[in-house]
Formats: sequence, structure tokens, C-alpha cells
Amino acid sequence: MSDGEASPDTSPAALKVRSFPHKPGVYLMKDEAGRVIYVGKAKDLRNRAGSYFLKAAAVDARTSQLVREIRDIDFIEAESEVDAVLMEARLIKDIQPKFNRELKDDKTFPYLEIHIREDFPRVLFTREPQEKGTKLYGPFTSPRALRGAIQVLQKVFKFRSCNLDIEENDPRWRWFRPCLLASIHQCTAPCNLRIGKEEYRQSIRRLQRFLEGHKRDLLRDMRREMKEAAAALRFEEAARLRDEIEFLEKLDERGKLDVHIQPEVFHVDPHKGLAGLQKVLKLSASPRVIEGIDIAHLAGSETVAAVVQFLDGLPFKPGYKRFRIRSVQGVDDYASIREVVQRRFLRLQDDTDESMPDVLLIDGGKGQLHAAMAVLEVMERRPRAVLGLAKREEEIHLPDIAEPLRLSRHSFALRLLQYVRDEAHRFAQHYHHLLRKRSALGGKDQ
Repeated sequence: MSDGEASPDTSPAALKVRSFPHKPGVYLMKDEAGRVIYVGKAKDLRNRAGSYFLKAAAVDARTSQLVREIRDIDFIEAESEVDAVLMEARLIKDIQPKFNRELKDDKTFPYLEIHIREDFPRVLFTREPQEKGTKLYGPFTSPRALRGAIQVLQKVFKFRSCNLDIEENDPRWRWFRPCLLASIHQCTAPCNLRIGKEEYRQSIRRLQRFLEGHKRDLLRDMRREMKEAAAALRFEEAARLRDEIEFLEKLDERGKLDVHIQPEVFHVDPHKGLAGLQKVLKLSASPRVIEGIDIAHLAGSETVAAVVQFLDGLPFKPGYKRFRIRSVQGVDDYASIREVVQRRFLRLQDDTDESMPDVLLIDGGKGQLHAAMAVLEVMERRPRAVLGLAKREEEIHLPDIAEPLRLSRHSFALRLLQYVRDEAHRFAQHYHHLLRKRSALGGKDQ
């Protein structure tokens, strides 16, 4: 509820909300007996809590019963949206309010799960928690908010979110190639044994303290540990602690969930889509990184291309790239695909810090696929699988296979491929419109 918007409700609770701050936090609604009947999170407490006292909430089937029972409301301010998401989950678990009770035992709601018994514990989003060997946080009311919180926290604590079974005493991991997250410094790459078991587990213990609401005590202890490491000339450890402290202190600035949230792809976990792809494409392991390429034309002449990247079944925005096609005159999709594939994969071939995608998806049929393969066949390194997805019949074209694959429209593998293809198309069209706008304004693209 904004300051200038009058509320139709003049009850004490409605009037009380008008004094709430425009800051993130949680709000607690109470009945006439003073019992908490609902806990919710907000990035703007006054606006979000105030919306329950407007006429629309009183007639909405989802909120009408709740609104009728509200007699009082309080709030707890949080330092960031991430803190608000975690605080909401803790309060719901502890209080089990009447209107949140459907979350109490329902395993379809998401949890943050830490596999604490592993040498290098993984941190996962899950709707199906394991019965043993893990520490659960949640349930959370919003899958999107939890995904966003995990991505923000991964920038601070640099934990792994993969499904690899990593053991410290297995020297073969020293030759394993880390994924994209290591390249952008969001994971310490235990898969390459770049960090020791105890040091990694110490970061996980810090993460757990943060999740359990002990941020101030955690920062105090981390500052002490940083000074001790510096005094003992362990400068690398001291620098890592310094960076983690800085991220935590600025979490209120960095913890904007709408920047980090990735959309929900399926009604179930996207890992099912990856498992389906592994089976369909006959891969030896589940693919982690998928890239999609799409071509768009500007005013029928100038051509642009987009590359999107998915990690573990979800869009990975830092990996998105766009290209202006330089060597092609007029409309020629095949030649444009050859150029963008060459530019993209020459860079990957030369850059040892960037990971090769497991799967490359070309938007189009056999012709577009063959254009891409003409370039990739001369490369020293290439994706484990390359395919084309034709829009009209949603057929999957594979190299050296005459007949296309036709999967069920309900197939998790097909739905994931469609999402990658559609996201590449959206990103290419966005670049197309951006250039057209710049052209109309007389600007130049850099």
C-alpha cells in the first residue's frame, strides 16, 4: 500500500500497517486471541502487508478467510530480501501458523538441503528431501525466492550445487574440469581439489550459522579468524575471509532477489529434464551445461545471434552472449549459424578457464544443424551432444541420424529443450529490438 493510496479498512491493524517501514522483512498476522495465524515475507513491508487491507484481498478466495480473522499485525525488519526469505521459513517451522499449516508436512514444497556427511557437502534446492545424511532448511513458500537466495548465498560462501560424488582421497579429481561456477568465482571447485576438505566444510558451517539466523555472531568470529590468519601469514585464507565478510556486510545491497531469481521450468524439479536428456541423447552422465543458439534479422538485412546458457536445468544469465553477424550479407541463416558457432567455440577452445557445454542446441532443423556441425567437426574440442530443434513439429534432429526423434509433448527432456530454445529466441529478439531502437535514434552499437 503506497502512502498516497487510501485504505478502505480503518481497523486498528490496517491503521498500524501505515507505520510499517518500506524495507524488507516478515509480517505476522494475529487473531483476536493474539495467536499468529499467518507469516509472510516482503521486500517492502508497508506495501505488501498493506495489500491485505484493500477491498481486493477481502473478496479474493485465496485471502478472504485470512482477512476476516486478522485483528493485529506486527513485523520484524530484515537486513535484505534474502534474510527475509530465511526468516519466514524459520518462523513458519517454529510457529506453524494456521494459514501456513499446509506447509507443515507437505514435501512438495521446496527446501534447502545440505548433504552434511559428504567430504565436500553439496547445497541443493529440493522438493524431495532425503531421509538421512542431510540438514534441511525450510519449507519455503516460494520456489523462485529460494532459488534466488541460493544464488546470492553461493556468491558469498562459494559452495557446490552439483551432484558429483567427490572424495578428498581420490586423486582422479585433480584432473576433473570444473564447471562455469568456478570460472566466475561462485564455487571453490572441490571437484578439482582446489580446496581442502576442512576449509570447505568450514565455509559450510558458516553458511549454516547464517541460515540459522546468527549473522552478527558469524561476522564477529570471521573477523577474528581473518586477523589470526593474517598474523600467521596465511594470506590466501585471510583474503578469502575478507571477501566473505564484505559480501555478508553488503548483503542488503546484493540481496535483491529479482536480480537472481530464475524462473520455474517444470512443475517438478528440472533435474528430471536433465535425466531425460541423458537417456534420449545416450550420454554417459547427466548434462550440466546446455547452450542454445538463435538467429534474428534486423529489418530483413542485418543479422544478430544470441547464445544462452543453462546450468543444472535453469537459465544462467552470466553465460548469455550476443553477436552481430559480420560476414553475411542479407538473410542467410546457415551462414550466420556457421559464423556464430565458429566465434563462440574458437573462444572456448582458446580459453582454458571456461567450460565446454555438454549439449549445444541449435534453433532449427537439419539444415541449421548441418551448418553448425560443419564448423564443429574441425574443432579440437566440441560438446558431447549437438542437436537441432525444429519449431513446427518439435522434432529433434541429431547428426548422422536420418530420422528425427519425436518425443512426447509431455516429455521432461523435450520441455527443457523447448525452454532453452525459447529463451535463446527471446534473447535474440531482445537484441534485435535494442539495435532497431538505437538505429531509429541514430545511435551506434558498441
